[in-house]
Amino acid sequence: MLIYLKKNLLAILSIAMVITACKKNSSDEPTTPPVNNNKGIQLATDAKFGSVLTDKDGKTLYFFASDAAGVPTCTGGCETAWPLYYSADASTDLNLNKAEVGEVTRTDGRKQSTYRGYPLYYYAGDAAAGQIKGDGVGGTWFVAKPDYSLMLANAQLFGNNTNYTSTYAVGTGNTIYLTDSKGRTLYAFAPDKNGVNTYTKSATQEGIWPVYESEVLSVPSAVAKADVGVITVATIGKKQLTYKGWPLYYWISDVKRGDNLGIVIGKGPGLTWPVLQLNATVAPAP
Repeated sequence: MLIYLKKNLLAILSIAMVITACKKNSSDEPTTPPVNNNKGIQLATDAKFGSVLTDKDGKTLYFFASDAAGVPTCTGGCETAWPLYYSADASTDLNLNKAEVGEVTRTDGRKQSTYRGYPLYYYAGDAAAGQIKGDGVGGTWFVAKPDYSLMLANAQLFGNNTNYTSTYAVGTGNTIYLTDSKGRTLYAFAPDKNGVNTYTKSATQEGIWPVYESEVLSVPSAVAKADVGVITVATIGKKQLTYKGWPLYYWISDVKRGDNLGIVIGKGPGLTWPVLQLNATVAPAP
């Protein structure tokens, strides 16, 4: 009986050793990393910025306010910190609006991917996927997002064949001001009151200075979201976005993104139809 028990015990120990050895060998095998089948621009969700654009590997992409006209202006040494992004592949992200994706050919012949007409860049300071260290740099670089209600342009003011500064004096120099999400310039009407459109009396005025219709979605980090609102223009039955209480308009003769020809209309440069700068005063009470 004793011999029988010893034989069984030895058999059990042998089986246990085999199983242990198999498990050890299994754990020693290298794990295969998951295959990344992403292509083109992707959407990612960030705790601070919400929905943002990335490349296929999750590296964050950026917009440059100086590119409001849709032309890449980050060249030479600028590219060291802000390398361009380009992918010939169509996005595999089902939640991305593919119609907003495009490309532009730079002056040196290289191609660059765009979203809503804005050339896309990386930031050299983002060492890993998911990092967003470039937002707000210089007051002109912003994380690329699919849902901006407003954007900022950093551009020369120009009207009647004359350059103007940010104070509307004759001169050369860029001004940072509000545009829509596709780089079209937005204006205030000087006689308006806080939250009150005094210009649009009928469809006739709407055809000349169309109201900017948009919901309050995302805004660049340089813009205080609390300063953005929406009013109803009863005369035409439309909603209109406001900034610091100023109703926002387009100018019909700004035929392409980046144009700001409306500044000279009215009493003089910036007196009747100014662009909205970040330091704009709050619109006066009605």
